[in-house]
Amino acid sequence: MTNIPSFDLTRNYARVKEEINVAVLRVLETQHFILGPEVEALERELAAYLEVKNTVGCASGTDSLVLAMMALDLKPGDEVITTPFTFFATVSCITRCGATPVFADVDPATYNIKSEDILAKITPRTKAVLPVHLFGQMCPLEEIKDELASRNIALVEDCAQAIGAHRMIDGRVARSGSVGRMGCFSFFPTKNLGCYGDGGMVSIADDEELAQRIRRLRVHGAGTTYFHDEVGINSRLDALQAAILRVRLRHLEGWNEERRIVAGRYMLLFGEKGLLDFIKPPVELAGGRHVYHQYVVRAKRRDELQKYLAERGVTTRVYYPLPLHLQHCFAYLGYKKGDFPTAEALADDVLALPMFPELLPEEQERIVSEIAGFYAKNA
Repeated sequence: MTNIPSFDLTRNYARVKEEINVAVLRVLETQHFILGPEVEALERELAAYLEVKNTVGCASGTDSLVLAMMALDLKPGDEVITTPFTFFATVSCITRCGATPVFADVDPATYNIKSEDILAKITPRTKAVLPVHLFGQMCPLEEIKDELASRNIALVEDCAQAIGAHRMIDGRVARSGSVGRMGCFSFFPTKNLGCYGDGGMVSIADDEELAQRIRRLRVHGAGTTYFHDEVGINSRLDALQAAILRVRLRHLEGWNEERRIVAGRYMLLFGEKGLLDFIKPPVELAGGRHVYHQYVVRAKRRDELQKYLAERGVTTRVYYPLPLHLQHCFAYLGYKKGDFPTAEALADDVLALPMFPELLPEEQERIVSEIAGFYAKNA
């Protein structure tokens, strides 16, 4: 019996190998490896894809968040509202800049931060709101964007898991990263648009001065080499990664559609196997397009199910086992168990099933059959 991985990058590479090889060779022949023409071309192509004025490549998704927070000139006493149910970097970027993260609970169906909870947490100290488009689905930003703008509170989107996701906002298709003042993206290899190392990007909707500042911040705050306007960081995107991303960007829409097909097949199989009393599939909000970076269900007896599947060659993952408000390093914020009950409940029962464009129908059938077998034995 062959194992079924949670994701398989080798299958995807096989589909674009020749194109990737050409792109890599092009960079090797130029011997220009840091920023330069490849990065500039990628930035133009991504800006066109997202329908924003500017994008700025950087060294990682974490750095994209750090650069965005630095550009807001956060200082001690400033507050940034965000979710406790996300990857660590979302919150660490706030604390690195000296500001205080303020958490708001999440929706039990979409796992995304709740708009009404965001608005309830605003104080005179609120400098920004940092929603996370978790697992591939955009938050309904149309519910908060105008109120935030009226209060001069920056909206910064964490789009690390949601490139290609969109919502209908103000009568147009608005892609993730195009609604707020900035959007932050990760090109970690497992992302829907991943490179073959680390990489990230900040999108800037329509503020040219802000874009130029982030470009300075990523090269130690230098506007001109060796002349520093402020203290920045070293966060430059490699030309090799940019060349790889330019190839993969051409395929992104097709791969996202394949992910949606995989997600739809899971839903059909759950119904066929009578599992909907035991498994709660992810919900796609009306007016939006989910791109399923992860396929995360809520499962009864999650830990036992995960162990059962592992013993039968099916790899699953838990995103995330401990909400950030309960992490030891954030104990100084004063939160306690029970403060965000939905986030805490999700941490106890979410399970990410295998999800990647090349996942075969017969593999999905086996996965769901194994899940059905578990609940038949443990009803």
